[in-house]
Amino acid sequence: MQVKHLLLIAILALTAACSSKEVVDENLSEVELYQQAQHDLDNNSYTAATAKLKALESRYPFGRYADQAQLELIYANYKNTEPEAAKSAAERFIRLHPQHPNVDYAYYLKGLTSFDQDVGLLSRFLPLDMTKRDPGAARDSYNEFAQLTSRFPNSRYSPDAKQRMIYLRNLLAAYEIHVADYYLTRQAYVAAANRGRYVVENFQETPAVGDGLAVMTEAYQRLHLDELAATSLETLKLNYPNHPTLVDGQFKPSVDEADNRSWLSKATLGLIESRPPLPPGETRANQDVQKQFQDAKDAIPSDLKPKDENGDVIEEEEHESEANNSDRSWFSYMTFGVFD
Repeated sequence: MQVKHLLLIAILALTAACSSKEVVDENLSEVELYQQAQHDLDNNSYTAATAKLKALESRYPFGRYADQAQLELIYANYKNTEPEAAKSAAERFIRLHPQHPNVDYAYYLKGLTSFDQDVGLLSRFLPLDMTKRDPGAARDSYNEFAQLTSRFPNSRYSPDAKQRMIYLRNLLAAYEIHVADYYLTRQAYVAAANRGRYVVENFQETPAVGDGLAVMTEAYQRLHLDELAATSLETLKLNYPNHPTLVDGQFKPSVDEADNRSWLSKATLGLIESRPPLPPGETRANQDVQKQFQDAKDAIPSDLKPKDENGDVIEEEEHESEANNSDRSWFSYMTFGVFD
């Protein structure tokens, strides 16, 4: 029964969708189509306006309202929450009319569509942090507004576009810091340092530059790159003395150092240590190779090891020292090894 009910609901919804499709009278003239489309736009009936504008463009492609209908179509799709259709209509108008006196409006609406594209229904009513969301649409919007301001600096839409670009630039920089913080928590310190440096180099004059310097300082400290960490810290103190990571002039990492001990070591409060922590620059693979070499050397029979005059086995360090001394020339002895 539930499947039948679902099918019935789907059929009713499809029927309602088909019945709500706007049918444009074929006998309407160009002026009448344009006037009705304007009336629909004034009444916020964007679906009906879109249908009439498309009919006007297809029936009268060389009429007096053809260009204006294409511009109005961009706006109608934008207001009707159809971002892909709006951007497609804007790109088509720019391609067909690059020298049109109102082509800057097409650029502006294209950027505005991307600006509002990632603002969903929930973000309109809930205080969501937009800096933690995918910045794809924000990056597209910034690039499209940049095209408008560079090609039409005197356009009446340029001041608003520049203000939106400032907001988008701050948003993109904050997103990079969120990614860098994630890398810090995952102990990917090289990636975190690269993200922080990217913010410092490419997002100057944004609030996130101080956070980028803090990320660089913390990542370099974890990597034991003391010189780079000190340089980043001095820059942070000089330019952002009130940054949250600076407490009484001392740097306080935002992420606690990870405990890489095994579960057995943690359960026994360190009484049973599995393997000691690695020193800087050392790897487990290197330690394993050294252990295998030492085990193979210890397994050599004593009869095969070098012996001294008394028949005692010569330790490797002594043997190497004797070999090195035997290779020295009389000139090296005379000059105390200065000219070796």
